[in-house]
Amino acid sequence: MFDSKRVEILRDKFPVGSRVKLIKMDDPQAPPVGTLGRVKWVDDLGSLLVSWDNGSSLNVLDGIDKVVKI
Repeated sequence: MFDSKRVEILRDKFPVGSRVKLIKMDDPQAPPVGTLGRVKWVDDLGSLLVSWDNGSSLNVLDGIDKVVKI
């Protein structure tokens, strides 16, 4: 469900260019835990579009996957 307030919070917490570290991702194609990446954008559904250092570009899904800002 679209929650504009939650998206705003995520955009404040993870501005474009932020470095993040993957803690958990529920996807068989996920980068390994601990992979670093850079936030490209937070979309209108609250997904973080991340360019992972290993070349992957899987999105981080709010409430399912977990990253920390470094």
